[in-house]
Amino acid sequence: MATRTSGSGSQTRGAGTAKKATAAKKAPAKKAAPAKKAAPAKKAAAAPVKKAAPPPPKPLAYRAVRGSWLGLAHGVGAVARGVGRGAKGLDPAHRKDGLGLLLIAVALLVAAGSWSDAQGWLGIAVTNVVKGAFGRLSVLVPFLLGGIALRLMRHPERPEANGRIVIGLGALTFGVLGLIHIGCGAPGLQAGASRIRDAGGLIGLVASKPMMGAAGPALAVPLLLLVTFFGLLVVTATPVNRIPDRLRLLGEKLSLIEPAAMPADGPFDDDEPGGLDGLGLVDEFEGEPGTPEERAVLLEKRGQLEREGVAAPRRRRPRRRTPAESAPPVDDFADFGPLGPIDVAAAAAAELDGAVLHGVQPSAALADIMSRSVRDHTPEPEPVDLTPVDDPSAVPEPEADAEPAPAAEAEAGAPVPAARSEQLRLPTEGSYQLPSLELLERGGPGKARSKANDAVVAALTNVLAEFKVDAAVTGFTRGPTVTRYEVEIGPAVKVERITALAKNIAYAVASPDVRIISPIPGKSAVGIEIPNTDREMVNLGDLLRSATAAADHHPMVVGMGKDVEGQTIVANLTKMPHILVAGATGAGKSSCINCLITSILMRATPDEVRLVLVDPKRVELTAYEGVPHLITPIITNPKKAAEALQWVVREMDLRYDDLAAFGFRHVDDFNRAVRSGKLQPLPGSERVLEPYPYLLVIVDELADLMMVAPRDVEDSIVRITQLARAAGIHLVLATQRPSVDVVTGLIKANVPSRLAFATSSLADSRVILDQPGAEKLIGKGDALFLPMGAGKPTRMQGAFVTEEEIAAVVAHCKNQLNPEYRDDVTVSDKPKKEIDEEIGDDLDLLVQAAELVVSTQFGSTSMLQRKLRVGFAKAGRLMDLMESRGIVGPSEGSKARDVLVQPDELDAVLLTLRGE
Repeated sequence: MATRTSGSGSQTRGAGTAKKATAAKKAPAKKAAPAKKAAPAKKAAAAPVKKAAPPPPKPLAYRAVRGSWLGLAHGVGAVARGVGRGAKGLDPAHRKDGLGLLLIAVALLVAAGSWSDAQGWLGIAVTNVVKGAFGRLSVLVPFLLGGIALRLMRHPERPEANGRIVIGLGALTFGVLGLIHIGCGAPGLQAGASRIRDAGGLIGLVASKPMMGAAGPALAVPLLLLVTFFGLLVVTATPVNRIPDRLRLLGEKLSLIEPAAMPADGPFDDDEPGGLDGLGLVDEFEGEPGTPEERAVLLEKRGQLEREGVAAPRRRRPRRRTPAESAPPVDDFADFGPLGPIDVAAAAAAELDGAVLHGVQPSAALADIMSRSVRDHTPEPEPVDLTPVDDPSAVPEPEADAEPAPAAEAEAGAPVPAARSEQLRLPTEGSYQLPSLELLERGGPGKARSKANDAVVAALTNVLAEFKVDAAVTGFTRGPTVTRYEVEIGPAVKVERITALAKNIAYAVASPDVRIISPIPGKSAVGIEIPNTDREMVNLGDLLRSATAAADHHPMVVGMGKDVEGQTIVANLTKMPHILVAGATGAGKSSCINCLITSILMRATPDEVRLVLVDPKRVELTAYEGVPHLITPIITNPKKAAEALQWVVREMDLRYDDLAAFGFRHVDDFNRAVRSGKLQPLPGSERVLEPYPYLLVIVDELADLMMVAPRDVEDSIVRITQLARAAGIHLVLATQRPSVDVVTGLIKANVPSRLAFATSSLADSRVILDQPGAEKLIGKGDALFLPMGAGKPTRMQGAFVTEEEIAAVVAHCKNQLNPEYRDDVTVSDKPKKEIDEEIGDDLDLLVQAAELVVSTQFGSTSMLQRKLRVGFAKAGRLMDLMESRGIVGPSEGSKARDVLVQPDELDAVLLTLRGE
């Protein structure tokens, strides 16, 4: 028992000892691991102590040289950065001149090394590079560089053909050097640098070797010939089907063949500005406009258009026109068919200028001829003879000594019948010429992409990935101020997940002005609009030169701006027909008004559009004082502005009277009938019918008018906006305080088009647009444009016109004609009433009381109380007023007063009471 016990105990102790031994073996292992890990840490901690020992000092000469070098480097870098920042604001023409001079300098260095021995390290380096690249043709490189430099300096305003010339010269050089390299034995790299220089150079090696390896030596030559031929066609802007014409022109230029005979009238006048040069022929021939070669090209183009069934336009010298012969409005050009004169000119220019084929901006002269060709090409209306004839087939021939027409008599100085006093008189003295588009500056080409856009795309992608949203940025469209990034979401992903990340996206791109559009109109994508860090300017001149503005020849077309996609936005004010412009101070409202007025001055003559400018701030519109389009001096007094609006209402009524009398529904139809001579005055009337011009009323600050005479101003505006569209009268209302007491419900209901600049609150945005969005705009021209009929507003960057441009345009207009103001615009037709202050607001009651007393010949205070339903005090006061004016006699107690005025004298008494 004891033995077993001890045995069991020994086993137990043995087991316990074994466990302790096992634990002891494990324990050192657990402790050893941290010890092994800690050892490197100590060494690592001790390592910096050993390396932290100060290095031995450098020699003084070394430190001096190093400091001088770093100081020089920092200085040069600062100067370079300053020059780079200054170069951004340099005029594009000066930049082109600098590039041209640089090319001339390189051409001189290459000529010195290729035609003689190069000297200096720069000359040797440039010569080696050019000879190594071009081989035997290095002797022609100076001529090539010189030609490119001369073109850049001669035509800095025409960058549209630069891409075509670069591509053409590249293909031409590639093909020629490849052929020369093959002709010299096609030496490879193993032949040495000297053999390659004596052949086609490195360009010839690259052009010939791969071609020979791919197609064989036999086919390499014809393939390179095709490349050379293509480059020649591109440089000369010659389509293949025009090669015979160009060869004929070359023969005429070299006097090898006789030039083609020109028609008597000629396609264009020699001395007419913008005629031949407007088609871009200077870029093709690099010669002076008006040469026989260019005339032959135009003649061929006209023949081609006529063979296709299109009547080609003919520009002639402008002649003096009478009011009846002035250019008709837009609807009068429907007789030109589907292809109008502007389209013909654009088609001819597009085929002659290869740059237009690729959608680039047209040259200044081309845009000018496109914008003005309508008035030059418009067939002059012939007077219609309304006299009945016995034989309809017989057409009487004009007699040589026939009497001149009334318009001709007016030109000759003969007296003409006086115009109707209530109709606008048009300043038609002389031949009015529109200002040239060259008075407006050109802006630089817009950017399609920048590094900032790539950074924003990466930031948006990271935000979507971090929040695990199945969406991707598929592209973006860059505008002048804002870039819209398109985000396409995956299946079963709610659009709200994108809109909920607005603040996170704003944080990621470091911009608080983030606007999300869900979805983009016409696309299955969500739009995220983020302002550009490198904003671009939108010049009014670029908008008026664009193809969109040139295609619409209506005089009321104005340049608005560019949208997020960089597309030009122009608006026809007759289709608005009225517009409300609002925004906070400094948001761009004044610039918009300046662009509207300048566009009208650039595109419309005084007999087409007349202006009424209201400027209560007195400083915004003073630059336009004296232009012939004004019918009254610029109105700065709010009270006179209310009278001017009332005059506009009367003018509208007069126009509607004419429309109703002659059976027309729109003033354009009435004007067309007047110009064609189909309308005659009514029997017994000596009035001379004249076309009505469009009347544009611009109010720069509506709030000031609403503070002075709110009821009169609101009534006039509401009546004009309700009815004046068919009468050719249109309103532009601008205010910087878009509150409900200024932009009332009646005004909003009748002004369908809105233009909202940046506002200070969401409430102001709702007043202007009836929806939010304007409070997130970034200012300085950033706007939301909501024309009549549009479902959603379009974000755009408003156009800008400088004060110098405005002054130049206004000076041109003032030099053409003097304004003819009307005296009744700010003065009412009726004489001013002089109501006695004693009567006050009781005039209506006093008139009723006088009528009652005189007609009944009974003057009783109690009768006035009963008939007029007034109190005893009011009736007594009325009786006292009539006594003081000699209508009734003095009181005689309880008796009725004597009536001193007979019934036949009542009208004169009432006029006296009314102050008339």
